[in-house]
Amino acid sequence: MTGAPTRSTSASPTARQVWTRNRGLLLGLLIILVAGIAIAAVRTGDQHGRLDPRSADPYGSRAVAELLKDRGVSTRVVTTLDEATEAVTPGTTLLVTDPDLLTDRQQRQLRTTMSESASRTVLLAPRAPSARTLAPGVRVEKRTPVSPRSPQCSLPAALRAGDADTGGHRYTSEAAAADACYLSDGLATLLRVPDTTGGDTVLLGAPDILYNDRLDKQGNASLALQLLGSRPHLVWYLPSLGDASANNGGESSFYDLVPPGWLWATLQLALAAVLAAIWRARRLGPLVTEQLPVAVRASETTEGRARLYRRADARDRAAAALRSATRTRLAPLLGVSASRAHASDALIPAVSSHLPTTSQDLPALLFGTAPSDDAGLIRLADELDALEREVRAS
Repeated sequence: MTGAPTRSTSASPTARQVWTRNRGLLLGLLIILVAGIAIAAVRTGDQHGRLDPRSADPYGSRAVAELLKDRGVSTRVVTTLDEATEAVTPGTTLLVTDPDLLTDRQQRQLRTTMSESASRTVLLAPRAPSARTLAPGVRVEKRTPVSPRSPQCSLPAALRAGDADTGGHRYTSEAAAADACYLSDGLATLLRVPDTTGGDTVLLGAPDILYNDRLDKQGNASLALQLLGSRPHLVWYLPSLGDASANNGGESSFYDLVPPGWLWATLQLALAAVLAAIWRARRLGPLVTEQLPVAVRASETTEGRARLYRRADARDRAAAALRSATRTRLAPLLGVSASRAHASDALIPAVSSHLPTTSQDLPALLFGTAPSDDAGLIRLADELDALEREVRAS
């Protein structure tokens, strides 16, 4: 006769359970991945070749370079500081498209060249650190949106251009002869600071007038041509991270090697970690007891625990478990309450009165120290078993 087939219960989660538990995390990762791809596509799409005089993209500057060429102004594109400083002469205009990308050492070197060459230098949207070095005495104020503004100054180039799309960073200068144009709340979005050597420095709060798609708006083209075409040669400096001069003489610190934006990226990761922790914590609740999927025999549990004790060489814990179990079973047989089962002053007198002729050392047997080896542990187990049988038989 064959027995009925037993139904086994698996403790492994099913595919549906795995999906239910992790779908939120997977959805979050998918959103981050899609957002990253979208941001990368946006930044490498229309803004490819940003402010590059060779680029015809909307954010390129090929149109203004062609207009300058028609006016007889030659344009030389450089990407390193050494090329820029070598090309600057009294008859040149130096355009720095991203001053903030230069290191402190590069900015100081560039400032020295600017002071000695008596040329014009146009800085696009420099922030406070670079403005202090490249244009001493200039302070950078809070940004303002780019919009059409009137000159509101006596600078001939601004007066001839008229309204132009300006904004971005705003500047103030301690120099009395400085020209503050295209004001926003009384602060200049275009500032010209003359040098004692005959040159000047122009700080433009936003580069919009140089973009291909903005050049035909307002007086942008006129203003761009007058700022960049006042001298026969234009050096168009596109700073790059690959410039060897950024290595501070070959001694770079760890922070010099970290790309720009690391602080913002770290804050984003920290925020994502906090949100993930909140999301996971929301799922936590009180503990729920569940039945074991299969029944495990007590002997198997005991044997398994014994193997763990032996592997960990924990004879002290094994001996304590054997003695505690024996005391727990002896207490009701001797009339000792469960709360006093592990008190030597209550249990030992009860055993002695029940077995007056026993020759065993009860305190050492029931409350003694741990055996020093496995043989002693086995002997302890046998003696405890013998004591329990003797109490039950008496």
